[in-house]
Amino acid sequence: MHAPNLSLIPVELLLRAYRGGVFPMADHRDDPEVYWVEPRERAIIPLGGFHMSKSLRKTLRQDGFRVTCDHAFAAVIAQCALPREEHAESWISHRVEASYNALHRAGHAHSIECWQDGELVGGLYGVAFDRVFCGESMFSRTSDASKVALAWLVAALREAGYAVLDCQFMTEHLGRMGAVPVPQAQYMAAVAQAGGQAAASLPEVVAGFGASSSPGKAIVHSLTHTS
Repeated sequence: MHAPNLSLIPVELLLRAYRGGVFPMADHRDDPEVYWVEPRERAIIPLGGFHMSKSLRKTLRQDGFRVTCDHAFAAVIAQCALPREEHAESWISHRVEASYNALHRAGHAHSIECWQDGELVGGLYGVAFDRVFCGESMFSRTSDASKVALAWLVAALREAGYAVLDCQFMTEHLGRMGAVPVPQAQYMAAVAQAGGQAAASLPEVVAGFGASSSPGKAIVHSLTHTS
């Protein structure tokens, strides 16, 4: 049940924060307050350095998922906010969730969804400005769903002309996918150089890949060939 009288974090404040290298988190799901995080070290995935394992490549080519962009943003962030076994509390409070839904409606937050038999089984969401995408969270209800979503995201960002994919905090899982740690100052320099508008919107690019006779093969081809 949603907390009453949620005070949304204004869209303009969120965008200003992201441009300044900070982002909000909460201590628990019902926390009405947020705190602003500026990591000393950021995890980024170089868009030319995404690591596809043989098993992920095979999974993509099998087209076991239908992948979309922005078809179910609210559902994706709601799934990401659910408690995980390793985390008793979610940092995505009701206030944070509602604020990012508003950011999505304003066109600055996007989701990648993975579907099987009409059911949402995995996905991710993040914030987009200029040619920067800040990945926020991902979830998976079946094997490889979040990895497939990330592969589609990287391919779409490359195709759309993005320059930076921020993953916030370094983890072993992200490291296996090609993420590298960089100092905050280096991250901010990369953000400064990634100004301007992307060549295409993420929903358009994802829809284009999805219209292929074999979308997964198109993603693999895109990720293994430099432009």
